[in-house]
Parts: sequence; structure tokens; C-alpha cells
Amino acid sequence: MGFKSVFHILGTAILTLGLSASSTLAQSDPLSAWNEGTTKQAIVDFVAAVTTDGSADYVAPADRIATFDNDGTLWSEQPMYVQLAFALDRVKQMAPDHPEWAETEPYKSVLAGDLKGLAATGEKGVLELVAVTHAGMTSDEFTKIASDWITTAKHPKTGKLYTEMVYQPMLELIDYLHDNDFKVFIVSGGGIEFMRPWTEKVYGIPAERVVGSSIKTEFKVVDGEPVITRQAALNFLDDKEGKPIGILNHIGKRPIAAFGNSDGDYQMLQWATAGDGKRFGLIVHHDDADREVAYDRKSVFGKLDKGLDEGPALGWTIVSMKNDWKQIYPAP
Repeated sequence: MGFKSVFHILGTAILTLGLSASSTLAQSDPLSAWNEGTTKQAIVDFVAAVTTDGSADYVAPADRIATFDNDGTLWSEQPMYVQLAFALDRVKQMAPDHPEWAETEPYKSVLAGDLKGLAATGEKGVLELVAVTHAGMTSDEFTKIASDWITTAKHPKTGKLYTEMVYQPMLELIDYLHDNDFKVFIVSGGGIEFMRPWTEKVYGIPAERVVGSSIKTEFKVVDGEPVITRQAALNFLDDKEGKPIGILNHIGKRPIAAFGNSDGDYQMLQWATAGDGKRFGLIVHHDDADREVAYDRKSVFGKLDKGLDEGPALGWTIVSMKNDWKQIYPAP
């Protein structure tokens, strides 16, 4: 065999081994949907710091608490919150039994398909809508209604199931934290009983690790059966200042990492990152108009203004969906 043949064989073998190694590395990257850069590196560095035994920043597994907002952080919140879409569908289903709604806000705007009219009723109108459409039944009945809806409901623009409108980079991040012995919680302004039936299937986060808003409930015995009934009144709003309170009440520990996308998450990140030791705060900035939706300071849903201005000075990482995410949604 000539020298040229030997070099050709060796060269081919080296190239093959190199490609194989590259492929293996790509497959083993737990954050493969994230582009290489300072944002991805900040995540990796933080996790390494708090999980390396003997490190000055080491945190015991029991204290590795990470909290994630849901809407706009883990899945799409445009053109409206998913739970609001659920409430609108509920209004239409319930309308035949409520003829007075045709002339009463916020129901009148919903039935007319007038989202601007609904928005004009403000937070009070939306809260009333959610309270009424989510009440008057047992907790078990509501769980079934919400579960049935989420398995078939589709996004109005993409035609995909809402559960397919989750963000692949954040799914990877949750798995990465789980693999490094973090306890991951959802802390959302959304309804706690609306989210709990499906979070484990979609995110791998069990129901007992979901913190959210709630309506008042009452224990009763009906026809000999003990039930919990849902009432048309707000019990707790898990948003803004409510998020740290919800975390303390449900989890009992301050997170060492918090992830959000709007000013509604500001206080959660503020509280989490103000604690002792190594801390991490991250805000997802929706700046990708081509692959998702670009919005921030003037958005009705997911407004990001204060966090965008003050986050960097507080040491928070600002994610550019456009530049930091290689992929937005899971592959079909």
C-alpha cells in the first residue's frame, strides 16, 4: 500500500472520528436549543457554581429552588393569555343560560368578539370574567373541564395546540436544572387549578410544584359526598408583589434562581436575587418578530418595561429570543 493510500485512509478515519465526536457533543449538550454566547454561558456557570461540591458558592440540593413564570416565559402569551382564551370559550358555552350577558360587560364584548371592548373593562372586568366562568362547580368538575379544553384548544394564529406553543429552550433549561438536583416550581399569575392538570405532562413539573392565583373555595358535603366547591370570588392574586408571598406560603424557601418575562415577575426576581450567596435572575425578552412575536414596553399582555431598564443593573440576565435561541418551539 502506497504512502498516499495510507494518508488517505488515516485522513478519512480522523475526519470520521471528528465528525462523530462533534455529533456526540451536539447530542450531549443539554441546552442545544440555545445559541453559544454570554447568556447560555451565564446559565452554565451559575449551575456549575452552586452544584460543585467544595465550591465557595455550593448550595445543598434541598435549597436549590428555581421558580419560573408561565405565560410568556414557558409558553406563548400572545395574542392573549391562554387562560383568558379558556375563559372566553367558557362564556360562549354558558351564554345560553345567561341572556342578560348580551347587554352586560365584560360578557357583551366577549360575545361580540370585541377584545378591545374587553380590554377597556380593565383588570376588574377580566377578573370578574375568570371568577364567574371558573366557579359554580366542584374542584373535580373544574379539573375535568380544564383538562378536556387544554387537550384540544388551539392557538388562533398558528393552529397548533397551546401545549405545542411551549419554548424548547426553556424545556431544556427545566430538564437541565432537574438533572442538577434543583426543585423547579411554576409561579404564575394564572389559575393554580387551571395549570395543575397538565404541567407535569407538558413541563415535567408536578402539580404540587405549581403556585398560582386562586378563587375562594368551600368544603361541603353534598348528598353524602364531601366536595370542594368553587366560588365566584378571588382568593389570591399571584402576580407582582403577590409572587414572593405565594412562594413563601407554598414553598417556604427563597429561590436561588428565578425566571420571568414581564414586569409582573419583577418582584419575584427581585426577592430571589436579593438573598445571600450565588443567585440568578433571568428575563425572556420577546424581540423575535419573525419566529414569534416582538413586544415589550407597550404590550397589554406581558408588558416588560421596568425589568428591561433595571434588570441588568441588578445582575439579571436578559435573554434575546432573536439572538440567544436557536429554536423557539419543539420540533414537530
